[in-house]
Amino acid sequence: MNAKAVDERLRAVLCDVLALDPADVAEFDADTGLFGHLPEMDSMAVAGLLTEIEDRFGIIIDDEDVDGEMLETYGGLRDFVEGKLTDGADA
Repeated sequence: MNAKAVDERLRAVLCDVLALDPADVAEFDADTGLFGHLPEMDSMAVAGLLTEIEDRFGIIIDDEDVDGEMLETYGGLRDFVEGKLTDGADA
């Protein structure tokens, strides 16, 4: 999956899970804050978000993969998903 497809699918996941306006999510850049910045993204939403990412991208997210850095910004989350996809392709 190319970077553009990952970006589009991840934005759709954020809209669907967090009930965010697609126009707002379209404006997200790599530095846009997520956890601790979006009121919709609380600890319960994180669990749903990670489950939906696993389902839509066909990846497994282990507990030890989850940290504040990967959830802090949109760019961090996107890079994390791209990395998991790359790791899965290498397996």
